[in-house]
Amino acid sequence: MIKKIDLYIIRKFLGTFIFSILIIIVIVIVFDLAEKLDEFFENKAPFKAIALEYYLNFIPHFANLFSSLFTFISVIFFTAKLAARTEIIAILSSGISYRRMLLPYFISAAIIALFSYLLGSWIIPPANMIRLDFENTYIRNPYQNHDRNIHKQVAPGIYIYMDSYNTTNDVAMKFSMEEFSEQGILKSKIIADYVKWDTTQQKWRIQNYYIRNFTEKGERIETGRQLDTTLNISPEDFRQRVNIVETMNDRDLNEFIEKQIIRGESHIEIYLIEKYRRIAYPVSTFILTLMGVAVSSRKIRGGVGAHIGFGILLSFTYILFFQISSQFAIRGNLNPFIAVWIPNILYSFIAVYLYKKAPK
Repeated sequence: MIKKIDLYIIRKFLGTFIFSILIIIVIVIVFDLAEKLDEFFENKAPFKAIALEYYLNFIPHFANLFSSLFTFISVIFFTAKLAARTEIIAILSSGISYRRMLLPYFISAAIIALFSYLLGSWIIPPANMIRLDFENTYIRNPYQNHDRNIHKQVAPGIYIYMDSYNTTNDVAMKFSMEEFSEQGILKSKIIADYVKWDTTQQKWRIQNYYIRNFTEKGERIETGRQLDTTLNISPEDFRQRVNIVETMNDRDLNEFIEKQIIRGESHIEIYLIEKYRRIAYPVSTFILTLMGVAVSSRKIRGGVGAHIGFGILLSFTYILFFQISSQFAIRGNLNPFIAVWIPNILYSFIAVYLYKKAPK
């Protein structure tokens, strides 16, 4: 049953968490505004857009991004104060076991983890869309696609290749398209100097083309100067920044990843990392909570400051380790699922070790 001491700990936990989040958000907004103020004036960003479109949607994004970190710091802060006032000793002396004392901590962690998942997977993505539109309009330069030797599967059995794509005038250079039968036999191949997007017809216009059709009777060749065609791809597919995944809820993200796999995209690791991160981050709340209680429940020389310093160091090593493992997945051969979950697995062992060494 939930006791008064449980409600006391839950209130302290969630209150400290909310307070610390609000304090750091105010600080971050002040520094961010000071950094971007010149760009806002230079690009004539309206004050209403800055406040409502950018910062109003920036706050939940930032708060959820570092929710695990602030969970850990909150646990360290108020638990160390309980230990300094010998309240932990009083709780254990009343007959409550150390394991039982963790119940309100994990209830609070579950509340934070649930809100973190709902925010990150369903609520924040639409807000990120507004925020990123503002950044693309008033902060960032127009996106330029610098990919070379682009290969994509636009439909079952249909593959396209282009040497490069210019997002300014929507032109793909050295274009070719191959169509294969279900048996994997080449049916036709189009080679062209370039293709250009026709904004009026909403179609691709192939320039100086050369078509090879392979039939049972033999090869048939067609040539021409101009040919309109419809491809299952649009210019917007070449303008998507990597952070486009931040605007997708779970359902849209899964569909986007499947679409990229069908098209033969070779760099989908960053999208898979975002998918797995939305589960791994809320789970890390429980790990960091257990670690925080184990670290700060002992009364030590140096008081709350020593606990907070050690806690911040430990939490930042977790974030650093997560970033390093993610880079191994993006630039190396590490599986994205393993890269995202390795920090949680490693730090769960550390948390269990600290829990067993904590005073009973």
